[in-house]
Amino acid sequence: MWLLLAFLSAALLGMYDFFKKTSLDHNAVIPVLFLNTLFSSLFFLPLVIISYTQPDWLKGTLVYVPQVDFQTHLYMITKAVIVLTSWIFTYFATKHLPITLTGPIKATQPIMVLMGALIIFAERLNMYQWIGVSISIFSFYLLSQAGKREGIHFRSNKWIFFMVMGTTTGALSGLYDKYLLKSFDPMTVQVWYTFYQFAIMAVILMIMWYPQRKKSTPFEWRWSIILISLFLCMADFVYFYALSFDDSMISIVSMVRRSGVVVSFICGALFLREKNIKSKAIDLLLVLLGMFFLYLGSK
Repeated sequence: MWLLLAFLSAALLGMYDFFKKTSLDHNAVIPVLFLNTLFSSLFFLPLVIISYTQPDWLKGTLVYVPQVDFQTHLYMITKAVIVLTSWIFTYFATKHLPITLTGPIKATQPIMVLMGALIIFAERLNMYQWIGVSISIFSFYLLSQAGKREGIHFRSNKWIFFMVMGTTTGALSGLYDKYLLKSFDPMTVQVWYTFYQFAIMAVILMIMWYPQRKKSTPFEWRWSIILISLFLCMADFVYFYALSFDDSMISIVSMVRRSGVVVSFICGALFLREKNIKSKAIDLLLVLLGMFFLYLGSK
């Protein structure tokens, strides 16, 4: 069951990445990210109000938000900081790089999660999983060669560095999710870290962007910004629910979730008319092949 939920989350995440790219292209990053956290919080606010004022209406359902203590809020604030760090890096990278390049790079995140799972959760890789890791590493090298054909050098391009940093902190977030969901309800994690993201982004917006708004890239409202939040909330809801199963493996869920890159890749090719699609498609197939071996190793 948790594996099917991971694939559903992957498809939703692919649409999220596509709408993120269309929203960020030639647009101010910080306001787009702030609005993403705002709309995501608004989606969950009615559930919190109902759960606190009329708990019998939702108690026993997947969308019930239980009351939590102060220590739990500290855990959620930590989660929000980790995720926002990843998002700030990846949002800036997504704005300046082709989605057909950032998507496959982000898809290598499960490798980092696997390494962390080996150390932290004592998960062990079998032969198939090691083959998958090796193929994924090789595909990253091929992606760097594809980037060179577009004038993007992995060693010197700061946006590639941003994407790698975003992917690394994203892997850290995935490992932290597994830890949190051993103790907390999935809705508790998703709702409260979303609220704290909004609060943190409001401060960042007012300090970092608003005073300099006339000197930087102007902000332009686009309806796709709402769709970023909508698809992200749905993808995360399914993701957290998948991790709540006792037999779920964070390394495999994270790997499957990254297969959503296929959706964003196709959208980038069809609607954004990005370059070098054939060579990138081969690299993407290798990423997916690596994921397939990771899946075989999980059976």
